[in-house]
Amino acid sequence: MSVASDATVVLDDRFSRELPEMAVRWRAEAAPDPRLLVLNERLAADLGLDAAWLTGPAGVQFLIGNRVPDGATPVAQAYAGHQFGGFVPRLGDGRALLLGEIASGGTLRDLHLKGSGATPFARGGDGLAAIGPMLREYIVSESMHALGIPTTRSLSVVGTGRPVRRETVLPGAVLTRVASSHLRVGSFQYAATAGDIALVRRLADHAISRHHPQSAGADNPYRALFDAVVTAQASLVAQWMLVGFVHGVMNTDNMTISGETIDYGPCAFMEAYDPATVFSSIDTWGRYAYGDQPAMAAWNLARLAETMLGLLADDLDQAVALAQESLDGFARQYGAAWSAGMRAKLGLGGIDDDAATPLISELLEQLLQSHVDHTSFYRLLGRAAGGDVEPVRGLFVDLAAFDGWLARWRALGPDAGVMDRVNPVYIPRNHLVEEALTAATAGDLVPFSRLLAAVTAPFAERQGLERYAEAAPDDFGAYRTFCGT
Repeated sequence: MSVASDATVVLDDRFSRELPEMAVRWRAEAAPDPRLLVLNERLAADLGLDAAWLTGPAGVQFLIGNRVPDGATPVAQAYAGHQFGGFVPRLGDGRALLLGEIASGGTLRDLHLKGSGATPFARGGDGLAAIGPMLREYIVSESMHALGIPTTRSLSVVGTGRPVRRETVLPGAVLTRVASSHLRVGSFQYAATAGDIALVRRLADHAISRHHPQSAGADNPYRALFDAVVTAQASLVAQWMLVGFVHGVMNTDNMTISGETIDYGPCAFMEAYDPATVFSSIDTWGRYAYGDQPAMAAWNLARLAETMLGLLADDLDQAVALAQESLDGFARQYGAAWSAGMRAKLGLGGIDDDAATPLISELLEQLLQSHVDHTSFYRLLGRAAGGDVEPVRGLFVDLAAFDGWLARWRALGPDAGVMDRVNPVYIPRNHLVEEALTAATAGDLVPFSRLLAAVTAPFAERQGLERYAEAAPDDFGAYRTFCGT
């Protein structure tokens, strides 16, 4: 990718060239009055884009797809998916567009729009997005990046000047998203549903080249690809669990082949520890509850395996056996990643699992019993490692039980420095997110900017930001999130 003096951007169209059956050429709807709301200048620099140009009229038109670079081929991508367990064979980018791939640091990254208008996959929807949900994705995805969790990134949010009708009339916006790619489990499901094994093979070859090139040299490259996706997702979901992130819509079309978190619709961070935590207004039976996320990831990976059986071996029974063996590895890899992460959160990195596991299990029971805030607890526990035990003791109802646990934990010599490096002070707490989005919808971006500044440096405690580390007030009530479509 290069940026000339007139800020001409070069975008590749590799996805649509290699997989034309899965791409529909399309253009974004024209915005009547585009206005830049937020630009990720650091990410723009990483991509080789000129932030000064992006803030000008031509750059803003580019960010919403109304100014397409010469040679670029924007497309809506096709994919299928299990949505809350029900299979839909044709989903696709109903309100999104892949502008193209941008070369940066020797790799390709997708530039992708969300809220840019209806496409042939819109299924009767308007294809638009409101300011609130787009700013939610911006702030939560950038928080996840700052926490070190693989994620799509947010480059910008541009207000369109177009009203969007939901429960009420809201101001419209377009998010410009950056990702390693938008290949999903649902992409493989779409190709497999077409009954074209050659298409599935080309898709797998594309995924190997784009994300897991080490698989190409394996004796069975397609099994190696599947193993790589299993490993990436086991690590990703473990990291979600360690910070209390609830994705909310873990459909197969929202699980990436790269292992990046994607789709920040009804997502939220858990406050009081509870495995049954659900935020999504449409997840009425708790399919994607916090504590069920590892099991749902394994379920999604099983659906990916089904699409790849014809690539794993010529004999179906052998292919199923290979897929099952790889799937069995998910639980082991997830367990190892989560256990290592928990030991780090407790400052016990040098303690083996046999000693740490009972301690962790007992702690989680006590956190649940006392409804303890998942984020602030670990920071206060870090202070206890340094001798200041009273703040964390005050969180528990059964103080005698916690004191017993605390004594056993302190006897293992926890490292407070390690704990502060892995346990965040600031996350996008739900009441603060809602406060920021409500203000932004009314035209005031100051609360959004302040919250963004806190969560994008999550491990450094700073004076003046105390309210960003506090749990929601009692009158905030039960929290529900919505997809925004």
